Amino acid sequence: MVLLFRFFLLILLLIKNQIYLLILSNFLNMNEEIELIFEETKDRMDMAIEHLEQELARLRAGRSNPALLDGVSVDYYGVRSPLSQVSNINTPDPKTIIVQPWEKNMLPVVEKAIMAANIGVMPINNGEIIRINIPPLTEERRQALVKQVRNEGETAKISVRNARKWANDEFKRLLKEGLSEDLEKNAIEEVQEMTTSYNGKVDNVVTAKEKDVMTV
Repeated sequence: MVLLFRFFLLILLLIKNQIYLLILSNFLNMNEEIELIFEETKDRMDMAIEHLEQELARLRAGRSNPALLDGVSVDYYGVRSPLSQVSNINTPDPKTIIVQPWEKNMLPVVEKAIMAANIGVMPINNGEIIRINIPPLTEERRQALVKQVRNEGETAKISVRNARKWANDEFKRLLKEGLSEDLEKNAIEEVQEMTTSYNGKVDNVVTAKEKDVMTV
């Protein structure tokens, strides 16, 4: 009888330990998923900042900047290629951009591509290089650009908020799968802190570009 009791006691202990192991495994898996969600959320927010910086770099602020031509591409032997991959782009002074295609026969192609890009500048092809003179901005144009800069900033913040929503939806999914309410709450708070931080980064980028646009 004593042996039978000890046997059942051993079985209960084994079952209890197995349950503990399952709980621990589930806890570790949940924490791993939370960390992956944090990483993905950060990547999405980083992409929002990167996209904002790329869009603002294309806005002409009254000074020469090679980034103004980032969106220009040309047909290079049947392959659509960024202008920077088929030519050298320099800024010899604050009001001039010089584009020198690696192959001279690309001059008219590059000239046409810059005109088609509709970026507010007129390329001048002298047969050797393409010169782009950056005209000064009027006050009216500066104000319009500031408005555009702020719109781009708001678009970036929407992307940041969308990343936060995605993360929170993932936390809700984990809650249904066994995540504790305390861990879900902590994860949501951490993503909110991340959101606040990235919104601040957006504001800094927008403020710097506004200053650049308004500087005469």
